[in-house]
Amino acid sequence: MRFVDLIEKKAEGFSLSDEEIRTMITGYVNGDIPDYQMSAMAMAILQRGMTPHETAALTMEMMHSGDVADLSDIKGIKVDKHSTGGVGDTTTLVVAPLVAACGGTVAKMSGRGLGHTGGTLDKLESIPGCRVELPIGRFKDIVNEIGVAVIGQTGNLVPADKKLYALRDVTATVRSIPLIASSIMSKKLASGADAIVLDVKTGSGAFMRTKNEAFELAKLMVDIGALTGRKVSAFVTDMDQPLGMAVGNALEVQEAVELLSGNVPASDPLFEVCILLGEQMLLMSGLAEENMQARKMLIDAVKDGSGLKKLQRMVEMQGGDASYLTSENMHKLVTVRRRMDVTAAKAGYIHSMNAEKIGTAAQMLGAGRASKTDDIDPAVGLVMKVRRGDRVEAGGVLADLYINDEKYLDDAVRLLQEAIVIDEEEPDERPMVYGLITK
Repeated sequence: MRFVDLIEKKAEGFSLSDEEIRTMITGYVNGDIPDYQMSAMAMAILQRGMTPHETAALTMEMMHSGDVADLSDIKGIKVDKHSTGGVGDTTTLVVAPLVAACGGTVAKMSGRGLGHTGGTLDKLESIPGCRVELPIGRFKDIVNEIGVAVIGQTGNLVPADKKLYALRDVTATVRSIPLIASSIMSKKLASGADAIVLDVKTGSGAFMRTKNEAFELAKLMVDIGALTGRKVSAFVTDMDQPLGMAVGNALEVQEAVELLSGNVPASDPLFEVCILLGEQMLLMSGLAEENMQARKMLIDAVKDGSGLKKLQRMVEMQGGDASYLTSENMHKLVTVRRRMDVTAAKAGYIHSMNAEKIGTAAQMLGAGRASKTDDIDPAVGLVMKVRRGDRVEAGGVLADLYINDEKYLDDAVRLLQEAIVIDEEEPDERPMVYGLITK
């Protein structure tokens, strides 16, 4: 069958067989299917969708388009977590060491930030000496010794996704839920985890702008896990404001250290989401039988300092200077030329925030990338001083900016002020977590 016939079949709403999906991915990676035909297929998938079985088959073909990590010689159940992208999302730097401190095994291959969202690898590299590009053998040795390591994706992992994502980015097909699900899950499955906890964001700072879209994506990824023999569960969480108060690489490392030091209240959204993700990881690892037991284990690891010690040990074993992860020295991570307050023009309640604009403001200061080749400044960014629902007076501080390069400072300040809406009426309460989907 010609590929044009498969495009027509999907455009008419029919399901593709496993063999047809294999032909599509193999042909595209090998260069036998040109970009213009794959663009047409991506648009047909966007408009017509795919069944869970089709999406699982697509995921598996993408997963096997390159190398697949074999982590079988790492002891224990390898559990991973993945966020669909957000602003101030420092959860990996908190959850991974906490779970390891509770006896878990976290062998995580992570990514870099792009656009308004941050990347865990960039945050780790803001710590002097910390290396995220490690040989797979060294990665396994670290995990076997201390229970946790976080590195970049190694080798030729999921080349089909790299090629297809670049095409989707320029053909207005990024928002296809089956294509998003297969992109995320092919990388997670190829990374070798036995169990995966997903944090699917929804709101102004997320790719999924509505709760319905977020739940659809979450359910589909859990279904893919079941169809491919992996344990997968997914939370749907709010991203209508930054998750943490810090937005910027070293600033977020500081916040993670503060949380692991017991200096962030349990009512804080970042604390809440970290504990929920950690609970699920411990349950899926078989280290706890129910949520309250898992929660107590994690909170004890905060209180006794074992979670922080595990993060320090991980950074040390990855070549970093762990002395920066102490209350005495962590301020050295964010040495900048200038700091500046952004203030409220009027009194009232913080009625809403646009998390994407806040993330973009930090990017303009140099904390993020507009393209994958851009350099970042690890020290710069911003720290929010208010959350949604807070009362602020005229002239009150909304955010503290950390600045080295002032080229786009005025634009960043203007965007930040646009992002924060102040109103006389107090906003309705909104949950941080909308639900959990499991099999």
